[in-house]
Formats: sequence, C-alpha cells, structure tokens
Amino acid sequence: MAEMGSKGVTAGKIASNVQKKLTRAQEKVLQKLGKADETKDEQFEQCVQNFNKQLTEGTRLQKDLRTYLASVKAMHEASKKLNECLQEVYEPDWPGRDEANKIAENNDLLWLDYHQKLVDQALLTMDTYLGQFPDIKSRIAKRGRKLVDYDSARHHYESLQTAKKKDEAKIAKAEEELIKAQKVFEEMNVDLQEELPSLWNSRVGFYVNTFQSIAGLEENFHKEMSKLNQNLNDVLVSLEKQHGSNTFTVKAQPSDNAPAKGNKSPSPPPDGSPAATPEIRVNHEPEPPSSATAGASLPKSPSQSSLPAVVVETFSATVNGTMEGGSGAGRLDLPPGFMFKVQAQHDYVATDTDELQLKAGDVVLVIPFQNPEEQDEGWLMGVKESDWNQHKELEKCRGVFPENFTERVQ
Repeated sequence: MAEMGSKGVTAGKIASNVQKKLTRAQEKVLQKLGKADETKDEQFEQCVQNFNKQLTEGTRLQKDLRTYLASVKAMHEASKKLNECLQEVYEPDWPGRDEANKIAENNDLLWLDYHQKLVDQALLTMDTYLGQFPDIKSRIAKRGRKLVDYDSARHHYESLQTAKKKDEAKIAKAEEELIKAQKVFEEMNVDLQEELPSLWNSRVGFYVNTFQSIAGLEENFHKEMSKLNQNLNDVLVSLEKQHGSNTFTVKAQPSDNAPAKGNKSPSPPPDGSPAATPEIRVNHEPEPPSSATAGASLPKSPSQSSLPAVVVETFSATVNGTMEGGSGAGRLDLPPGFMFKVQAQHDYVATDTDELQLKAGDVVLVIPFQNPEEQDEGWLMGVKESDWNQHKELEKCRGVFPENFTERVQ
C-alpha cells in the first residue's frame, strides 16, 4: 500500500508539472497575441541585461587567460630547449660551464614559478568568480516561470470575478492560488533584485585585482629573468675574452639539391660574380695588413664591399601551375569555404568542447565561421587535415583554435 501511495504521489506530481507547463504555454501565447497583459519590471530587465553582459565578459576573460597561460607554457618549453642546446654545445674546458648550467636551472624554475602563480592568483580566482553565475542564471529563469504563473493566476481570478454567473467557491480557490503564486514570485524577485546589482558592482574590483595580479607577476618575472640574462651574458663575455684571439673559419655547406660532380655547373649569381662557395672569416681582432695589401685602400663601409650572392631557386610557380593548371581535382577534396592552411608550431590543449586539440606539426584547414559575429579576436575556425581526410564531416571535426599557436603554410 505504501508503495502504491508513493507511486500515486509521484504520478500526481508529474501530472501537476505537466499542467503547469500547459498553463504557462497558454499564458505566453495569450500575452504574445496581446490578449492578456504581462507584468513588466524594467528595472529588473536592466539588471538581467547587465548580468548577461557581465557573464559574457567574464567568459571571454577566462578563455583569453587560459590562452595566455598556454602561451607562457609554450615559451617555457622553448626556453628550456634553447638552454639545453647551450648546455650541449658548451665544451668542458670552456670557462663558465657550471655557471651556465646553474643559470639554465634557475631559468627553468623561474618559468615554473611564474606559471604556477598565474594559475593560483588569476585563473583559480577567475574560475571562482564565474562559478556563481550558473546558479543565478537558473534562478532568473525560474523567476520568469513564476512570473508567468502569477500572471496566469491573476487572469484566472479576474475572469471568474467578471463572469456573469459567479461561483463563489471557485473565486475563493482562485484567490488562494493567486496569493500563493504572488508570494512565491515576490520572494524570488526580492532576492534577485538585491543580488544582481551587487554582483554587477563587484565586477570592477574583480577586474582590478585580476589585472593587477597579472601585471605584478609579469613585472617580477621579467625583473628576475633580466638578472639571469645578464648573468649569462657575463659568462659568455668571459668565454669571448679567452677565445677572442682565435680565428674561426665558417664554410657554407652544399645543399641536398646541389648537383654532384660531373653534372651541370650551377648558374652564376645575378651580379655576375663567381659561383664558388664563399669562405667567411670571423675575426674578433683585426688582422694587420700584409705587405701586399698595405698600400691598398680598404672599403669605407660594408656597402662598398662585395660578397658573393646566393642563388635561391624556387619551384612555387611550377607547383602552383600544376595545381591551378591541372584538372583541379585536388581542390574538390577540401572542406566547403576552405581559405588557407596553417601548421601548429606548439601543442595546444583544448579547454572547451568547441576547441581543437593541437600537436606541434598538425596541419589545419582554415574555414570561415558560420556566424562571423561569433569569431573572437585571435581565434580561427578550422578542421585538422588528418580528421578531414578520414571523416569528411565538418560537424564532427571542426573547432576553433588560437591563431598565434600556428603559422600559415598555404
């Protein structure tokens, strides 16, 4: 019996909810047709507009902050690779090897500390700030439904009062329902009327604290990084002084496309100078002129000296001619609206469902936004070439990505 009673209550509640939805739908239709008046509160509507604007601004700030953090992480990785390269080329007998290694360690720690402080003092605060919006947004929507219930109860009560045949029992019940609906609505309305202006005013202090934190952290980071760079510069100056009297000869290496011996010789440079590989001598100290050249006048400026030119052969015209002059079948495989290709220079970890996850080297086919107004500055819409070749479905594969993580290749 208890179970049946429980099911009965549940069924009754479901029926009540269905009836409420039908009543609200009917009331909305009557209001839109102008057959029923609608309770308006312009002050509250202004508060809701401010709320939506504040939510949009906060969401964008959070997205841009995450992009900034991803860039800091990418710069950290690039700096780390650069220092690793220095450590590898620094020979054991060179002075300052230990100091250079220590500077590299401190450089790595400084980047890690900077990233972590940005997360703690900016991103987590940003997440907490935005965390209050979903609940308030839900309550605004609920207030709207309760306002429709109140208007519906008011119209029902008024219609019974103006009927030719009055049913006092129905009128009394309708009045009771009206008072109840009005009380529920007003309780929600009063709370939101207090909270929304307060939330709107809080944005100023939040923006100040957020950007002050970022600016302060970046300022301190660059100060400390400047000290490390000065220390590294001092170490390299010491190395230069010890090896300053040495002369280093650097010869250009033949490219992979250079013809083998016995093949046709390369064309001469445009200026008519010999096509022989130049030898470049780097001297830290000027060499005294020889007896053969003591009487000769030296060049007065770099512009007066002539160095062999470098011939660069390009095949772009041939490639373009092949693509454009052929049947054009290759273009038919590209997604609709295709504009150009880019290649990811760094890994990018997607932070939202509408974003592309990128690995360095990924090629992305860039396409236009369906709604240009949805495009944020610095973001592009596209589909990874590998996904497009496999699925040929834009709806499943496309997404947005930060333009500054990529480089245009076509």
